Formats: sequence, C-alpha cells, structure tokens
Amino acid sequence: MSRVPGWLGRLGAGLSRMGQRFEERRAQAEAEADGPVGVPPAGVPSGKPAAGTGPADAAGTDGPARDIVPAPPAYAPAVAARPDPAAAVPWGVRVAAEAGWRLLVLAGTLWVVMKVISTVQLVVLAFVAALLITALLQPTVSRLRGIGLPRGLATVVTAILGFVVMGLVGWFVVWQVMDNLGNVSARVRDGIEELKRWALDSPFHVTESQINDIAENLSATIGTNTEEITSAGLTGVTVMVEVMTGILLAMFSTLFLLYDGKKVWQWFLRLVPAQARPGVAGAGPRAWRTLTAYVRGTVVVALIDAVFIGLGIYFLDVPLAVPLGVFVFLFSFIPLVGAVISGALAVVVALVTNGVFTALMVLVVVLAVQQIEGHVLQPFILGRAVRVHPLAVVLTVSAGGLVAGLGGAVVAVPLVAVTNTVVGYLRAYSEEQALRRLAATHVGMPPPPPGGGVGAGGPERPETA
Repeated sequence: MSRVPGWLGRLGAGLSRMGQRFEERRAQAEAEADGPVGVPPAGVPSGKPAAGTGPADAAGTDGPARDIVPAPPAYAPAVAARPDPAAAVPWGVRVAAEAGWRLLVLAGTLWVVMKVISTVQLVVLAFVAALLITALLQPTVSRLRGIGLPRGLATVVTAILGFVVMGLVGWFVVWQVMDNLGNVSARVRDGIEELKRWALDSPFHVTESQINDIAENLSATIGTNTEEITSAGLTGVTVMVEVMTGILLAMFSTLFLLYDGKKVWQWFLRLVPAQARPGVAGAGPRAWRTLTAYVRGTVVVALIDAVFIGLGIYFLDVPLAVPLGVFVFLFSFIPLVGAVISGALAVVVALVTNGVFTALMVLVVVLAVQQIEGHVLQPFILGRAVRVHPLAVVLTVSAGGLVAGLGGAVVAVPLVAVTNTVVGYLRAYSEEQALRRLAATHVGMPPPPPGGGVGAGGPERPETA
C-alpha cells in the first residue's frame, strides 16, 4: 500500500509533461500556418520538412500545413523564364508563314473553281462565246433602235442577220472543201511522189527500200489500230454533238443578252456585297468597252489577214485558196499562235500540191501580212483599248489551251484584257476614295458616301451586261 501513491505520482507527472508537449506542438503549428510560405518554422532545420508537411499532411490529414513548400537551397542555379514560342520565331519566317497559308487558301480556291469550270466547260465556253458575239452585234441593235425600231424587233433582226452570216460562212467553207477535194487529192499524190524523188536525190542517202518500208509500216499501223480509229470516229461524233449543243446555247444566250442585258447586269450587281458594289458598278462599263473594242478590232484585223493571204494563195495557184483564207480568219482570233498555225497550214498545202518554190512564196506572203498586222493594223485599230504585253498573251493563250482546248485559247486574251481593265479601275477607285476620306477628315466634313468613283457622274452600267 505504501508503493501505490508513488506510482500514481509518477503517472501524473508523465501526463502533465505530455500535455505540455501537445500544447507546444499546437502553438508551433499555428505559428507555421500564419508565417510566409516556403520559410521553415523556428526550430526546424532547413532541408527537413516541418511538422505537418509529411506524407500524412499531403493526404489532407493534418490541416493547413499541407500547402507549405520548402525554399530551394542557396546553391541551386537560377532558371530563366522561357519566352513565348511565337516570339522566338524570326520575323521573316513568321511573315513567310503568314503569306504561305494565304497562298495555299488562294491556290485551293482556284483549284476548286477550275474543277467546277472543267465540269461545266461546255456551258462556260458557250456563255463566253455569247458575250463575244453580243459585243460584236450590240452596236447594230443600238443603231436599229436609234432609227425607231422597238427593242425586241431590233434584237431579233440583229440576231437573225448575225447567225445567218455565220452559217453562210460555214456552208461556204464546207462547199469549197468538198468541191476541191478531188483536185487536192490528185495534187497530194503528185506532191508525195515529188517528195519521194527529192528524198532519193537528197544528200541524206535515203533509198527507195527505206521509203517503201516506211509506207508499209504506216499501212500496218493503220490496219492494227482499226479499233482505235473506230473509237476515235465515235468520239468525233460525240464531239460534234457537244459542238452543236454549245452552238445552240450560245445562240440563246446571245439573244437574251442582246434583249435583256441591262437587267442581267443589275441582277449581278445585287449579288455583289454592298461595300464593293459602287466599284464593281463603275468597272463594268469599262470592262464592256474593252471587250467590245477587242472583238471589233480582232474581227477587222482577221478579215484583212484573210483577204490578203487568201489573194496571195489564189494568185500562186494553190488549191483551196478560199477555205484557207477562211481558216486564216478564224485562227486570227487566237493572237500570235493562231497566225502561226494558219500560216503553217497554208505553207504545207502549197508544199504538197505545188512544190517547194510555191511553198516558199506562200511563206513570204504570210510573213509579210503578219508583219503588217503586228506593227500597223493592231496598234492602229485596237489602239490603247487592249493593253496586254506579248509575253502575257503567249502565256495566257498557252494556259487557256491547256485548260479548255481551242475554246480556252480563243477566250483567254479577252479575259486577260478585261481583267486588266477592271483591276486598274478598282485600284484607281480605291485610291480616289482614300484621298476623299483624307480630305474630308482635314476639313471636318463627313466622308463621302461610296459611289462616284473615277469619272464622276455615278456608277455606269454596260449596255448589255
């Protein structure tokens, strides 16, 4: 019994010490919670986590001390902040990238447009041909209306006369070819024999057996490719059907453009955004005048070429002089390239039918007429209405031929001429509008409303489109 009070005393003293330590720990935790983040609490060595920052506190079991992050040691190297990746790219690369994706978008858009045009190529070429014919016939409609005829009657009379003249020209060419076909065939045979004799007597040491072998190979090639020739004939029939369809579409489009061109143009203007409408309304009449000047000038130049080259071929006694003259007229609508093709055709016909001397004379006639055309007729007749560099003409004709064949080569140059006029006008129009806004800002007046453009008097409308 005497030992019990001593044991109880020691137990009480131990409980008292545990209570004091608990109070100290609680006070220390409160002080750490109120202190700055990253500063180790008093009594805790740096580099060792303080109480309440161990794994148990990370799991959220010990309260506010879980957000404390120890400061890095003094010997740790300083880490510089990384710049923005866009700021690290050189300026030239950024500009090239900005221009590159825009060019890709434009190229994709152009590719889609070309695919759509190639899908409806027949309709597009027929409508463009109708525009060219309308530009040629519109002055006649205006003159007939000036003498008192109603618009409908003037349109019908002009369209009928124009289509009848074109049909008569086509019939005349076919008639001349069929009428001279027998004579040409006989002359071609004689020309082939003459070329054969020339090859035998030439310094190239060509023997008669080699010539016969070439002829036999040609005959064998024709015999083995009968199916291909038949399919080509069927393709030719399909092409003729498409050509007739395109001619009918062009005729109907021409009739409606001659009669209702202004309404078509006004409907097109309503599709243009309001901000760009004044500029487009001013560019339309100028584009139409350029197209009209191009078509009229080209017709006059082509007619002069056909007459003089045809007369030269006729006086040199070359067969098919009239059909060759008509071909010269038609191919003259393809600038530069058409003259070369039609002239080469005339020279080949003269070579095969009349010999080398006549072919050389025909070549002299063709070159002389083309020189007069290039240096006198085109600058005098077309003037400054169609200003396209010869290099641009060659590249445009080549691109149009690759995209849409012969029709694309015909419409390529007027398209570029009209585009050149439109772009020049829109550039001048935007510069004038900018100057007007600047002047209005200086004098304190409100900026002028859109419209007017280059050549005051408000937006004009073309006569037919």
